[in-house]
Amino acid sequence: MFTRLYRHRFAGDAATFAYHGAGYGPGQNGVDPKVLSGDVNAILDFRFSPLPQLTFYFDHHVSAFVTPEDRAAYEKRAQEGEAAGERRFFHDGTYSSATKLIADLGRTRFGLDTSGDAHVAELVRWADMIDSAAFPSAKMAVERKEPELQLMTVVEHLADDAFLSKMVPRLLEQPLAEVARSADVQQAYEPLGRAHEAMIKQIEQRATAVGKDRGGVVLVDLTDQLIEVAGKFVTYALFPQSAYSVMVSRSKSKCKISIGYNPWSPVPRTHNIAAICERHGGGGHPVVGAISLAADKVDEARALGRSIAEELAT
Repeated sequence: MFTRLYRHRFAGDAATFAYHGAGYGPGQNGVDPKVLSGDVNAILDFRFSPLPQLTFYFDHHVSAFVTPEDRAAYEKRAQEGEAAGERRFFHDGTYSSATKLIADLGRTRFGLDTSGDAHVAELVRWADMIDSAAFPSAKMAVERKEPELQLMTVVEHLADDAFLSKMVPRLLEQPLAEVARSADVQQAYEPLGRAHEAMIKQIEQRATAVGKDRGGVVLVDLTDQLIEVAGKFVTYALFPQSAYSVMVSRSKSKCKISIGYNPWSPVPRTHNIAAICERHGGGGHPVVGAISLAADKVDEARALGRSIAEELAT
């Protein structure tokens, strides 16, 4: 969506684009300055960096600013752009996805009207649903029968810079459904789908209830094996009455504590998950967030996961 917006706003600019996937690892509080090496640099759907070479910023995470100084730097750049009639820095924590934020701002502020393009509308709809976990049911999110959710799985596991450099141009030129159903995406998903099915069984075996209300918080410890991407939403499908899930996993590069509120739970949310994660160097949204620790901090990750589960159970 940002590439579409840039091409619309600077139609005569023969710019070429490079895409870099940013992640949340231990000690990573922002984008590596070396990445911002273009004539124009944008950070999208990720933490703000107060670097002078940053040209555009769009994000919706409530934990976008690591320090008060970062927030002040953002406000200054945004206000300066507004005063000059060319604002390029936007943050809105009320949005469910950065994709929808860029699409809406493209229409209201930059004149990029994609309302007549059904392919763009479908891309935004799916991106917003996935980013906000606004699936009609946990079963849909777990079973992943829809090709669009299979593409989501491929992106979760394989989206390095080389992958993004090929995939983003395809999504600019082809309908999302066509890309999701393409032979290469389906081939890439096949082993991931089998691994996902095995993951569901592992989560069911390792899940424990925390707190007086035994269905209130589900804690899952998967640290006995290396897992690059832990299955989201599985606990909600297996334990539909639960309010929260805390999943502790381990990959080659880090230990990860994934925390979420069950959007289908009959129990109302009473905790701000982003605030909990920020206390431990992580971040996210009020309804979902994560914390990363070094790969050798397994015991610490397990203890922290249980502590957070007990906090959510109060």
